[in-house]
Amino acid sequence: MTMPAPETVHVSTLRVCCDGAGDIRGGSAYLAAALGHPRVWLEIDERGYVDCGYCDKRFVLGGSPPDSVTGKPGH
Repeated sequence: MTMPAPETVHVSTLRVCCDGAGDIRGGSAYLAAALGHPRVWLEIDERGYVDCGYCDKRFVLGGSPPDSVTGKPGH
């Protein structure tokens, strides 16, 4: 049995960027970066999603099979 990803982000592109900072709103971009991890670029493959190796955030491509399973917020 697998555990669900800590956070799921629905995206519209196959290539995504993750720095672990999320939607932190600080007075400086340096503040947000300091609270996350090194910026990495990830590529969504035929599964329709990709997980960040640092923070386990899951990026799901809109319209892919995992998108219909996880559901978007507000549905």
